[in-house]
Amino acid sequence: MLKKVLRYVVLGIGVYALIATLVMTFYKDDPGSMVWQDREAYNKRFIASLDSADSMPIEEVLDTLGTPDLTFVKRRGDDIYQIVFYRTQHKKADGITTKDECTGLLFKNKKLLVWGQQAELAYDKVDLQS
Repeated sequence: MLKKVLRYVVLGIGVYALIATLVMTFYKDDPGSMVWQDREAYNKRFIASLDSADSMPIEEVLDTLGTPDLTFVKRRGDDIYQIVFYRTQHKKADGITTKDECTGLLFKNKKLLVWGQQAELAYDKVDLQS
C-alpha cells in the first residue's frame, strides 16, 4: 500500500516538473495581460538588459514589450526618428502615464539608437522638417 502511494507521489512530482519545464520553456510573457506593477517591472528588466552594441529593430521591442505608453516621431531628411516610452517607475496614482514615469527608447530608421535619459535628449535635438 505504501509503495503504491509513494509511486503516485513520485509520478505526481514528475508530471508537475514536466509541466513546469514546458511552461518556462515555451510560454511567452504577454505584457498586455500583466497587471501594471508586473508590466512596469518587466519593462524595467528588459530595458536594463539592452546592450549598446545591439542595433535591435523596433519590431522586436514591440513584440517583447507590447504597445508603448507614449510615442513620438520626427523626420529629418530621409531619416525617421521615433521615441517610444514604456513605464518603468510609478510616481502618482492618477491613471495617467507621463514621461517622468517612463524610460524612452530612441529609434533611427527602425533601429534602436539609444535609451534612457540620453534617448530623450537626442530626440529633442532632432530638427523637425516638413
